[in-house]
Amino acid sequence: MKAIWNNKIIAESNDTIVIEGNHYFPHNSINKAYFKTSDTHTVCPCKGTASYYTIDVDGKQNLDTAWFYPEVSELAKHIKNRVAFWRGITIQE
Repeated sequence: MKAIWNNKIIAESNDTIVIEGNHYFPHNSINKAYFKTSDTHTVCPCKGTASYYTIDVDGKQNLDTAWFYPEVSELAKHIKNRVAFWRGITIQE
């Protein structure tokens, strides 16, 4: 699977986990050059506290469009060290 934004592959892996329609990519499959840490956090009662990345490709930013759970609940341990996307990121095979 590939995560694409602004015509660039920002993550690529054959090992994604799909939860609620979102592909969770292994953290080591993202192209870190495009990821900027965000101060945004949200809480999911089932998964834990999510942290976010802003994607920056060729000077164009997509704010808080990638999220991950640094610490996960017991129910979500299978997505620890994984990143998911929304807000205009295209996921394709």
